[in-house]
Amino acid sequence: MADDPQEKQPPKPPASETPAVSTPQGEPKPPVATVPPKTVAPAAAPPPSSSGPASPTKPAAPATGAPAKPAAPPPPKPPAVAPVPLDNELVKRYRTRFADGLRAAWEDRKQAILVVERGRLEEIAKFTRDDEKFDFLSDLTAVDWPKRERRFDVVLNLYSFAHNTRLRLKVHAGENESVPSVSGVWSTANWLEREVYDMFGIRFEGHPNLTRILMPEEWQGHPLRKDYDILTQDTAWVRENLGIESGQ
Repeated sequence: MADDPQEKQPPKPPASETPAVSTPQGEPKPPVATVPPKTVAPAAAPPPSSSGPASPTKPAAPATGAPAKPAAPPPPKPPAVAPVPLDNELVKRYRTRFADGLRAAWEDRKQAILVVERGRLEEIAKFTRDDEKFDFLSDLTAVDWPKRERRFDVVLNLYSFAHNTRLRLKVHAGENESVPSVSGVWSTANWLEREVYDMFGIRFEGHPNLTRILMPEEWQGHPLRKDYDILTQDTAWVRENLGIESGQ
């Protein structure tokens, strides 16, 4: 009828709401709550370095497969410096004073070496101290050359405080030949000659007390001779004097 009021329609639910769904029994289901998606916070940027921005990492060089180069050979050793004959003013003074008493003279690594007659060593030593001013005997030692006829070199190393230079005197001595002592020229020779006697068996004529200084008095032989058997002598000495067998 035109005069009848129009039927009121139920209001529509908002778009964000989900309408209830009827169950088979006609009962409406409660609306399903929607869970908003989680928001992931962006990662915090690392703090700036105090030493400035980091340099970019260089990419590794690609492997070429080529073999490594061999190491360079070591440089060759310099040639040994051989002694050279010496004929300077010092040598001329010795030749003038002692003639054949000076057997040879050469220079080795900037040091003068004079080989002198064994029997005239004390005389030459006094001249060396008084006239040439070599007032300090820094060492007196020996070298053994067992295959040589006169097997021993007796070596005196001298220093001059006045001239700030060094000199080496050398004499040759055979197995049973004595060498004149220079303990009356340089007092340091006293103990040094005793050491040479102890180690090599070289006797120094005129020494005031030529006795052993390193080895016991009853020790047999002289340990620094090239033909000396140290193990045999040590075993014998330990057995005889200590009554035990040596641990060697």
